[in-house]
Amino acid sequence: MRNKRLIIAVLAAVAFGLIAAVSVSRYLANAQEYTKNLSNVVIAKTDIEIGSRIIAEQLSIAQFPRNVAPDGTFTKIDDKLVGRIAVTKISAREPITENRLAPEGAAAGLSAIIPEGYRAMNVRVDDVVGISGFIMPGTLVDVVVVIEPPDNSSRDRISKIVLQNIKVLANGANLDKPKNEKEAERVKTVTVQVTPDQAEKLALASSEGRLQLVMRNSVDQGDEVTPGASKRSLLLGERAMPVPDAGISKKETTVTPRTTTVRRVRPRPTENVVKNPTPAPPPERPSVEVIEGAKKRNVDFP
Repeated sequence: MRNKRLIIAVLAAVAFGLIAAVSVSRYLANAQEYTKNLSNVVIAKTDIEIGSRIIAEQLSIAQFPRNVAPDGTFTKIDDKLVGRIAVTKISAREPITENRLAPEGAAAGLSAIIPEGYRAMNVRVDDVVGISGFIMPGTLVDVVVVIEPPDNSSRDRISKIVLQNIKVLANGANLDKPKNEKEAERVKTVTVQVTPDQAEKLALASSEGRLQLVMRNSVDQGDEVTPGASKRSLLLGERAMPVPDAGISKKETTVTPRTTTVRRVRPRPTENVVKNPTPAPPPERPSVEVIEGAKKRNVDFP
């Protein structure tokens, strides 16, 4: 009996040992396979501001799985990366990718973030034109000009949207959002991204009239055709429109105006009005007086 128990205990120990050995070997194989699937990716050690030149002290290396690593990443810190200009803000622990950098040899500052075929142009603003400091880099605006028409017969000024969907590149000397509101309110100029044709229109509008920047939603990049406004059209007034909630598209807020039909009721002549006659009382039915002992009552016949 003791030998059987000993044999069973030995067999159980051997079985558990084999199971543990197989589990450990599988774990080591999976860990080795996972390690082979990792690749080195250069990430930002600290925040890298837009338009700044990257230095080696701002970079670090982390390991990413090959199937989740972004396209265009760098595997080592070398001359191909150090000295490049960031065209977008790169936060700490974010991978450095090629599409976030200016071409090699580009100068630092504002010129590095201007796309090919575009120009950067300054617009002088105040609390009204600059919408009290709410216009930040990356904001989309429309440019409205108040100007006298070239027709000499009319001296009334008109206002017209001359440029639409214009991107703001800088707010004063800031290529990124100012750190506080007071700094944003002290800004006297904004830099916008325009094409050469738009730059000519903006220069003429700023010299011949008074500019006003109109902020628009970054999602709404459609083209609006407007006739402009003058004193005559201004005095005509405008109908009230429903105010949409934030994030609601224009199509969802379209309301069909209600029309009210007014019917004219012709009064009736008083002389032809016939009043309803008072109904005559029903005729009295015949009745018989019945005496029952000391009681007396009337019985009506139908």
